[in-house]
Amino acid sequence: MTDLVALTAENTARWTKAKLTRNFSGIAKRLIDPDAKDRYQALSAKIGVPWFFIAVVHEREASQNWNTQLGQGDPLGSVSVHVPKGRGPFKTWEDGAYDALVNCAPFAARNHDWSIGGTLTMLEQYNGLGYAARGRPSPYIWSGTDQYVSGKYVRDGVYDASAVDQQPGCAGLLAAMMQLDPTITFSEAKIIPVTNPPARPRKPPPATPSIRTPAKGSLGAFFVGLFKSLFGK
Repeated sequence: MTDLVALTAENTARWTKAKLTRNFSGIAKRLIDPDAKDRYQALSAKIGVPWFFIAVVHEREASQNWNTQLGQGDPLGSVSVHVPKGRGPFKTWEDGAYDALVNCAPFAARNHDWSIGGTLTMLEQYNGLGYAARGRPSPYIWSGTDQYVSGKYVRDGVYDASAVDQQPGCAGLLAAMMQLDPTITFSEAKIIPVTNPPARPRKPPPATPSIRTPAKGSLGAFFVGLFKSLFGK
């Protein structure tokens, strides 16, 4: 069984040293869009789960598709066939999301630790603790940062060590959202810096033409060259 206290500490430590390797800003803007945020906050007020937690799960599970179940991304109007199986159908996205967060493991609505480590660990539990059991960083959390290289469950229960998760990880999404929305805070957590590629070194400006260093191709350059050929200087 995974030690959740140790995993929380490990996720906190990873956050403090993580660097983004992908641009998350476009997705982050969509997740904090006022209309979307209103829906997330309305659900958050009912169940006590932070709205930004709901938002990043929505992105990971269904690319923010409002016609899917939050639990696993299956169609809203059908009974789910992926874990958690047998949920639905639901009339609204809110109904499905409520069910996923209140009635299904890992029961996020019962969580009381919404520190950065607690949040990331609850997100990892939401996806499953198979990576932690293998001693590997979860791509569900760390894809798109330097904390993840490869390894992915390509389907339920099937792990491929060489597969690379191309979806944005929750840590990177949260970091990008925090850059854009100052209401998203974790008291003990610094924002993962969004670094730009290093600037190319500038070429030194050309020397100002003078008697000693005349402009290339000028008459002065001709005489300097002639002088050097005659006197070796």
